[in-house]
Formats: sequence, structure tokens, C-alpha cells
Amino acid sequence: MARLALWWAFLTIVCPQPAAAQAWVLPARTGEITFVGQEIDHVGRMFNDGSREPVGKAVNYGLDVEVDYALTDRWSISTSLPYILSKYTDPNPQPPFLGPPPAVDACRCWHSEFADFGFTSRYNVVDIDRSFVVTPFVSSGIPSHGYDYVGEAVVGRRLKELRFGADVGQRLDRLIPGLRVEAGYEYTIVPRVLDVPNNRSGGAVVGSIALPHRLTAQGIVSWQRTHGGLRFPDEVVVPDIPERLTEFHRMLRDNYLHTGAGVGFSTGSWDISASFLVTARGSNSHDIHVFSVTTGRSFEIHKR
Repeated sequence: MARLALWWAFLTIVCPQPAAAQAWVLPARTGEITFVGQEIDHVGRMFNDGSREPVGKAVNYGLDVEVDYALTDRWSISTSLPYILSKYTDPNPQPPFLGPPPAVDACRCWHSEFADFGFTSRYNVVDIDRSFVVTPFVSSGIPSHGYDYVGEAVVGRRLKELRFGADVGQRLDRLIPGLRVEAGYEYTIVPRVLDVPNNRSGGAVVGSIALPHRLTAQGIVSWQRTHGGLRFPDEVVVPDIPERLTEFHRMLRDNYLHTGAGVGFSTGSWDISASFLVTARGSNSHDIHVFSVTTGRSFEIHKR
């Protein structure tokens, strides 16, 4: 079972995960290595008024290998570096006001490369009997190299990011055995492009319940709100600022609400899970379907 799940994780290659709360820190000198497989299907685009059109279609696959290690019972660090495959799949020409498509999209071919290196440090400040926890964090995203960011079939925006936030977790076994809720919030600082502010807030709420036979089920809600950014298409096509036509992918007022559900299974030191998210609503963003498969294995480093 473990080998089959690991093989499936490599076949269902991934992109970065949607926001997910991680309130509980691992015990000291223990860690986890996780393979996250994800497919993101861009089924359309949402405009500034929230309307949707089946345009700008693309698909992303990738593999993200994450390593999380607890230095103490309260402090953990983690790293990740996703490898992404992208393809622009829309058979129709892009809107004339955007001009000719970039080469990465015009060929309708696959592109693959590493995306952004991630580092996160978490410190648990409140822990009441492992029932109620509060864990602030700081994380960063650094482009792994000078990849192309213009177009739909790209692996990222090639911008450094600094994130601050906190996760809160509460077990609710007194109400329903095995029930727990986690919620997280983060604020992301992003360098300005063409002097347009583009910092953002985001977060997630995850409710999960333990089921018989080592199964779990969860409901997921994640959201993002951009503090600034460009409205599409009104503030993208500006004759006095032609540079926006090539830079707007990094500058949109990208707001969304995603909802979904997942299931998980544990066996020994292995955890296996799958989830599915859809865009409930949004503006100046992609309309996406996200399917994820995660396989993780815990490990322990003993003192000599």
C-alpha cells in the first residue's frame, strides 16, 4: 500500500498547494517528508465584476517535495521546491486587446522547470493539552532561477515574497469524537511592479473528523484578497502604460474563494490523502479545479 501510494504521488505531479492551516507542531527531533501531487486545471478566467468566461485555459502539473523538522516541541522549520509542468490549452486566440500571445503560450506545448524555493519557520506559543494551539509563522518564497513569467503556461510570477501569519487549532472531541478545526491567516509582502502595490491577505479553514479504519474526512475553505493590483481588463489595457500588457500577470487584483473536501488514510508512519478544490467565486483571477494527492512519511532523529 505504501509503495503504491508513493508511486501514485509521483504520477499525479503537482504545483504549490492551496493555503492550509498547520497549527500543530511535530514533537521534538521528529520530522516528515511529504510528496505533494497536484493538478491545477485553469478552466477559465474571472473578470473584475466576478463574471466568468472559458478563456485563457491552461493546465499545470508538478511535484513538490516538502521536508518539515521539529527542533523542539514548539519550533519547527520546513523547506520545499516544486517542479512544475505547464501547458496553454485554449484552442482559441487570446483577446485582440492583449496583442499577440507570448511564445510560451503560442506553441501550445509543455514547459517544465523548478519554481520558487520555500522556507517556513513555525513557533507554537499556546498549547493547552494538545487540544488548543496557536502557532505563528514566518515564511519566504524565492525564485529558484530567472524563469519566464509572461504568459499562462509559466511556473510562477518570479517575485520574492515574505509572509507572516498564524494558525489556530482546536480539538472538539467533547462534541464529536475525532473532530477538530484549524484556521490560518497570512499576510504576504510582494515587491511592487511598475509601482503597483500587490500585497495580499489569505487564509484557510479546515474541519476534519476521524473515521473508522484509520480514515479521515475534511472540508476545506481557502481565500485570498489582494491589497492593490490591477483590475482586468480595465486597468491592464492602458495606452499610456504599454508595459502593463507584458507585466499584468504579476500585478492582478487576484481575489478568490475556494471550497473543497478531502479524505485521508494512515498506516504505520505513512499518511496518504487526496483533496479536490473548486473556485466558488472571485475576481481578476483564474477559475480553477485543483486535485491533490499527498503522501507523507514521518521520521525521528535520536540523540546520541
